[in-house]
Amino acid sequence: MSDYNFKSIESKWQKFWADNKTFESEACGEKEKYYCLVMLPYPSGNLHMGHVRNYSIGDVLARFWRAKGKNVLHPMGWDAFGMPAENAAIQHKIHPGVWTKQNLARMREQLKTLGISYDWSREFATCDPEYYKWNQWFFIKMYEMGLVTRKSSNVNWCNSCATVLANEQADGGICWRCKNEVVQKELEQWFIKITDYADELLSGHQSLSGWPEQVLAMQKNWIGKSYGAEVEFAIAAEPLQADGNEKLTVFTTRPDTLFGVSFMAVSPEHEIIQKLRYQIKNYSEVEKYISSAAKKTALERSASKDKSGIMLEGVFVINPVNGQKVPLFTADYILKGYGTGAIMAVPAHDSRDWEFAKKHNLEIVEVIKGENLDVSKEAYEGEGVMVNSGEFNGLNSKDALAKMSDWVETEGFGKKTVNFKLKDWLVSRQRYWGTPIPMVYCDKCGIVPVNLKDLPVVLPQDVEFTGSGESPLKTSKSFVDTECPKCGAPSRRETDTMDTFVDSSWYFARYTDPHNNELPLDSQKLNYWMPVDQYIGGIEHACMHLIYSRFWHKVMRDLKMTKYDEPFTNLLTQGMVTLGGYAMSKSRGNTVSPDEIVEKYGADTARLFILFAAPPQKQLDWSTEGLEGSFRFINRVWRLFDIINAEPKDTKAQADETKALLRITHQTIKKVSRDIAEEKQLNTAISSIMELVNALYAYKLHGADGGVSKQAYKTALQLLAPFAPHLCEELWQRLGGQGNISTAGWPVYDEALIKTDSVGIPVQINGKLKGKILVSDADTDETVKNIMESDEKLKAALSGKQIVKFIYVKSKIVNVVVK
Repeated sequence: MSDYNFKSIESKWQKFWADNKTFESEACGEKEKYYCLVMLPYPSGNLHMGHVRNYSIGDVLARFWRAKGKNVLHPMGWDAFGMPAENAAIQHKIHPGVWTKQNLARMREQLKTLGISYDWSREFATCDPEYYKWNQWFFIKMYEMGLVTRKSSNVNWCNSCATVLANEQADGGICWRCKNEVVQKELEQWFIKITDYADELLSGHQSLSGWPEQVLAMQKNWIGKSYGAEVEFAIAAEPLQADGNEKLTVFTTRPDTLFGVSFMAVSPEHEIIQKLRYQIKNYSEVEKYISSAAKKTALERSASKDKSGIMLEGVFVINPVNGQKVPLFTADYILKGYGTGAIMAVPAHDSRDWEFAKKHNLEIVEVIKGENLDVSKEAYEGEGVMVNSGEFNGLNSKDALAKMSDWVETEGFGKKTVNFKLKDWLVSRQRYWGTPIPMVYCDKCGIVPVNLKDLPVVLPQDVEFTGSGESPLKTSKSFVDTECPKCGAPSRRETDTMDTFVDSSWYFARYTDPHNNELPLDSQKLNYWMPVDQYIGGIEHACMHLIYSRFWHKVMRDLKMTKYDEPFTNLLTQGMVTLGGYAMSKSRGNTVSPDEIVEKYGADTARLFILFAAPPQKQLDWSTEGLEGSFRFINRVWRLFDIINAEPKDTKAQADETKALLRITHQTIKKVSRDIAEEKQLNTAISSIMELVNALYAYKLHGADGGVSKQAYKTALQLLAPFAPHLCEELWQRLGGQGNISTAGWPVYDEALIKTDSVGIPVQINGKLKGKILVSDADTDETVKNIMESDEKLKAALSGKQIVKFIYVKSKIVNVVVK
């Protein structure tokens, strides 16, 4: 047979699959389904090796379960909205849609060149009006459910660009675009009340046994459920009398430390400062501090080690548990959006409060006694015995926590409550390239949603990309000027677009019915395909995309669109691809082009190497030597065809050799099946296939064994096909295999052929490994003991010693205790 010409073979089979629609899913029915999904990519213009790894992992699973007889849904689409396209429009004077579609076409061809078995009939891009129409539909439905609201929020604001910036775009308090200073500004913004589902997002973790524990832990921390109490502190101003009106409410998880409060602090944006401006003696200094805080991002403020603050002179707070007055500060490490925007500070038992108290020379009151610890030198944050706490003195602090939570309710100055770190989802963006928010502002009717029949609200083309930072939608008079959907009066459209995380929060559901023009999807189709059986993507998406998707799916359930609570049954978070120990990046100059690899070695080699080099969940360091090794293996499989089909040199078949080949063949089927289906250890699956190929090379009875080696070769190709599909399709056809290998089914192992007549087991003497012996399933304990005592090496180890205990674990191990 000729040399392995991967270019012609790969293009041949890619055309065959496309022409025959080999990978299009069957209609919903009684057949068992398998939904395999890799997180959809942003069409940046070129695939990188991280993409190749993700999509190759997903393709192995899709091809495996398709071969196992399941109706497989393996779709692909594009997360196509976002800032890069808008920036390209500004820089290159090209419409974002044109830039996006060009990139998308390029990446589609790259994926097809890799031989990924996608159902391309379900492809869509989130920038298609046919898709984002349903973003708007969901937004209006959530508005009707009370889940969408418009309220004020502090944002990073660039005066020069006149736009809101994400925290990542305001690093160091400097605008990433114009390099001018960023300030904090309060704006009216659209929010989705994800907090209404906070409890369920946590409790739902119990059903996600197929998710990595690390992801669940990250989500748990992000949602941040905490139990505690809201406590009211009365405000007092000199001459030190509570005015009876103003109160400061704080949430605390440590009511047991209330007697230790020695100061209070509020965020610079807290409304209490403006209410008390005439009582605050140093208000001009406070005002300067507030202005300084406004120039910092929320991330800078919360992460700063320097806990700055300024006392509100002339204003005090009354501690309700003992009537003592404590000073009130404003401190920029306290954020308005977290909790109540006010904290009670207990320096003796909180390290952050301790540092602040030491810096500002404030009192430190110990209320929990720890062993051999001086709170004047460091905070004590553990459990202990209550002191300086009135009637609770002498109690263990853990017991006091529960009792004091009840006590604050009984006394009437607080209540037990639950708090979450999770905040409502801010979805307003001052950009063009996103889903227009389908709301209208009418002077008569107020805020009115667009009628559903008038969706989609389409992005206009007559916009100017000036780079000023203001939404280009505002430059389109044809877009802004409209009629009120309710009364018909002249009105104006909302010019904010939606956060692009909206696009990726339900795309997996649209794949089940991508061409529906009447509804986002058909519930019958959704309930057939959902939940996704295997979802694949980076762990960096644990706390945004994966939480938003879970939330969105629960909303769809509450809209009676699905009967399932969770969208993803199993989650695999793949490791990154590195070069020289560093993440690949253009700036570092250590990228590897998938196109160059495919051109030189072929798609199957690229796939095989990236799946063999490391377990899917682990980091993979790129290796040219490893790539060449994979190329050599593929050529070994190719050359084996001639060996299998050569005239036999020995016409006398030997039963033992043939039986051994049958055994390793069926062992390999079992091992590879388990590695793919259960363990997701694709690298060890490939290793087992390599061992089978080696066994076929070592076998000397090809053609003289009644077709055993030829069948073993066909089995090896079936096992290898999910990893190197082009090669295996070609060889399967040349071997005269039925149909094409992608639809030929998965081999089945025979347990009887796997069993061996004897097995080697270890022998431990007094807990130390001393040797191995061969035993069979039929051997009794006495027989095994005799075999052990007859072994020369073990006989020496037992010489002069008395066997106290002999334990034989059948076919596993022998443990002996001697003295």
